Amino acid sequence: MPEGTKRRCWTVSDVSSVSDARDASDVLEELQWRGLVAQHTDIDALRAALAAGPVTFYCGFDPTAPSLHHGHLVAVKVMRHLQLAGHRPLALVGGATGLIGDPRAKGERPLNTKDVVAGWARGLQAQLERLLDFEGDNPARIVNNLDWTQEMSAIDFLRDLGKNFRMGTMLSKDIVARRLASDEGISFTEFSYQVLQANDYLELFRRHGCTLEIGGNDQWGNLVGGMDLIHKVEGASVHVMTNPLITKADGTKFGKTEGGAVWLDPRMLSPYAFYQFWLQVDDEDVVRFLKVFTFLGREEIERLEAATAANPKAREAQRVLAQEVTTWVHGARALAQAQAATAALWGRGDLGELDADTLRAATADLATTELVVGTSTIVDLLVGTGLEKGRNAARKTVAAGGAYINNAKVTDEDAPVSAEQVLAGGVVLVRKGRRNLAAARTA
Repeated sequence: MPEGTKRRCWTVSDVSSVSDARDASDVLEELQWRGLVAQHTDIDALRAALAAGPVTFYCGFDPTAPSLHHGHLVAVKVMRHLQLAGHRPLALVGGATGLIGDPRAKGERPLNTKDVVAGWARGLQAQLERLLDFEGDNPARIVNNLDWTQEMSAIDFLRDLGKNFRMGTMLSKDIVARRLASDEGISFTEFSYQVLQANDYLELFRRHGCTLEIGGNDQWGNLVGGMDLIHKVEGASVHVMTNPLITKADGTKFGKTEGGAVWLDPRMLSPYAFYQFWLQVDDEDVVRFLKVFTFLGREEIERLEAATAANPKAREAQRVLAQEVTTWVHGARALAQAQAATAALWGRGDLGELDADTLRAATADLATTELVVGTSTIVDLLVGTGLEKGRNAARKTVAAGGAYINNAKVTDEDAPVSAEQVLAGGVVLVRKGRRNLAAARTA
């Protein structure tokens, strides 16, 4: 394991709810049941290889951003299922390919500096070290393609690698063809990405005996390129398999919050917001996402499916989904804080026990107004946050018993907010009735 790796201490509870079928002979069936297999090479040969195992496999993650996001969790889940079945995972951080950027439909990627990419690569490595198991008989291992790519000269690239690729095949790849047909076209830099990724598979085959590459379905062409390169250079047969790109039931992309992408880095998306994202999944999607994003067994998922059908308003399946994914990514403590904040916001917990970061995240999307301690009244806050349109309406709400500060009913419309009422981070929660929330913040 690389120096400085933070070991992930897995316990029985981490895998106790996984489907009973988890040996090497049936892991492929398990992945298919969960909807985690999209395309693959010879399925019978792959099944036989997995049954004969252990198989060394890899998945690549390019540092094109400071953090992994929820979409990466699908591939990591496949890795973890394979690891639980006794196979050996290599998590490749693309320190070299991250400097180039995989071609995308929307045009050329900006080229980040080497220092930026190196920093992002370290961040991705730290995240992967928390998501996979680096102990036991088949520990995960981090590899970085910069280790072998930076040693290659331009002549080596052209002679040793380039001669094995045919332009017709490279040009026919879907994303390349679409970019060529666009006004912007495609640079040689991004066009050459597929050669670098193919070389990664060859290097890992040579260095670690890697015979299976997995990745998102949009990477199918790149994965096959690596398989073909190994066959041409080494005369060996290896395997590739992709997982589907997850969409919602209506076919639209799955993944955005109010603030943007669903990042795994808590500095980019708070654990509270991460928890809320999963909590808001539609009934039509929740069972499928339980299969994809959790290790819950078939019996439990079927129970939750029945519970959703019988009583969708209870949203039990969504709560379990949010709990499982948040615990895996951020840990039990972060889950507890997110749950406490969720309960406290709606009067079922103590707001005073929440820390500033959790409160800030929990109120980030609420309407806000400025709070002047010792001066601002409940009427000021109701009007300032937009919960009431005018002061007369605000007074009527107070008189009717429908105004709250920090979930405590306010009866005196003229009483100023005191310092004792200000929560961590300078926040005061304002509520009208049962479900209309806003926040006031000190300057």
